[in-house]
Amino acid sequence: MSNNPSDSPGTPVKTGHPKGLYVLFMAEMWERFCYYGMRVLLTLYLVKSLMKGDAEAALIYGAYTSLVYAAPVLGGRVADQLIGYKWAVILGGLLMAIGEFFILGGNETWLLVGMGTIIVGNGYFKANISSIVGKLYEDDDPRRDSGFTIFYIGINIGALLATTVVAFVGETYGFKYGFGLAGIGMLLGILFFVLGQNTFSHVSGVPDPEKMKKGVLGPINRWHLVILGSIAIIPVLYFLIETNEILEYMFYGLFALVAYSLISAGAKEGTIWRDRMIALVLFMIINIVFWACFEQAGTSLTLFADRNVDRMVLGWEMPASMTQFFNPFFIILFGSIFSVMWVKLSKIGRNPSIPMKFALGILQLGIGFLITLLGREFVNEAYQVPLLTLVFLYLFHTTGELFLSPIGLSMVTKLSPKKMTGTAMGGWFLSFAIANYLAGQIAALTGAEDGQQALSLGDQLGQYTSVFSTIGFVLLGISLLLMILARPLNKLMHGVK
Repeated sequence: MSNNPSDSPGTPVKTGHPKGLYVLFMAEMWERFCYYGMRVLLTLYLVKSLMKGDAEAALIYGAYTSLVYAAPVLGGRVADQLIGYKWAVILGGLLMAIGEFFILGGNETWLLVGMGTIIVGNGYFKANISSIVGKLYEDDDPRRDSGFTIFYIGINIGALLATTVVAFVGETYGFKYGFGLAGIGMLLGILFFVLGQNTFSHVSGVPDPEKMKKGVLGPINRWHLVILGSIAIIPVLYFLIETNEILEYMFYGLFALVAYSLISAGAKEGTIWRDRMIALVLFMIINIVFWACFEQAGTSLTLFADRNVDRMVLGWEMPASMTQFFNPFFIILFGSIFSVMWVKLSKIGRNPSIPMKFALGILQLGIGFLITLLGREFVNEAYQVPLLTLVFLYLFHTTGELFLSPIGLSMVTKLSPKKMTGTAMGGWFLSFAIANYLAGQIAALTGAEDGQQALSLGDQLGQYTSVFSTIGFVLLGISLLLMILARPLNKLMHGVK
């Protein structure tokens, strides 16, 4: 991959990738270090430090992660209409770092305040940095999928560092040190972003500077209102995490609203854009299915590793949270191969369609869960399956992810009109929000309590493998259905590949 010196504003880049991609790569890498540093420790922190039951911990985790992904719906619109992508990313990163430091208070109240702050920050950061990446490329640029896959590798380098360094520090020296380290990582990400902003400033500026500076209440302008509103919403998020059962109705209502908004806005642009927005909404539903199952990593699969996986490696016991590192490790190992593979397959006309990629991704996810049945055949006297069970489970989950996730980000920027990119990307992350909420519900089914009675290790193993194998078989059926429906979905996309 070469840097082309001609990737200045208004000059199309024909070879290599825009320089801004590498700056955004570094910023996103450290933001993911921050987010996954929090995530990798959260379930164990809830269960072991705050003494929550498995089901309660899973529901809190699901509520938090779902709100993290719902926030870009608002963050994307604020960036599109008021503050622009650059300032949204900077504000978001600072709030995420502050949120991590709040958690160092060491009790449930400070945890929930920190969670609320991180959610707001992620809402500004996540959707908008992805939107900047998409805007670096011209329409129909064949390098777009490759660029998003490279960007996705940055995400997973950050995740790998979090699931090794932060996981080890948090479980070995204390959870507070892990959370603090995650906050420092976010500050590094903002530093890279600010220092390299000249490489992407032509696509990330404020849409209407005069509108943003215009006073609305005395000396308070719209920029001030954004900051004050961001602070004011934190207590609301605190409440939603604490009373997470109301999220179900909120998310489904919000999804219906976003779907209607996207389709109606597309219809105003013509039949082709209407059909593409319908396709986007359908892909959001498919995305929910994939990630509701995939996101067992931070909850049920981590507790499974803690209790029912033999984690001894050459006399050293791997921390349970560190088993989450297999996913980003495999992403980094295979990400470049997939990036090149999509380009080469396109050149020979054999690149699978987007619907087929989704179907194949879900197929591999299902196979990964079914591997737990094989692992159970090699259980030891402590009712622990070999560590290789998780290695191969995460291997299939990762290859499935590579068929779906980076392609999904690129797909949103191609299916949506330019003026709706931020809103469409926000809607895409809303599907992740619903998936994470449902992931918490699924994880609660694997809880190690039977009423008030804790299950034995043997019963726990049976509970985990029963739920995981059921997920696997359901996913295989959904994959087959998608393969059958691939052609109608392609027609709705009107040539987008």
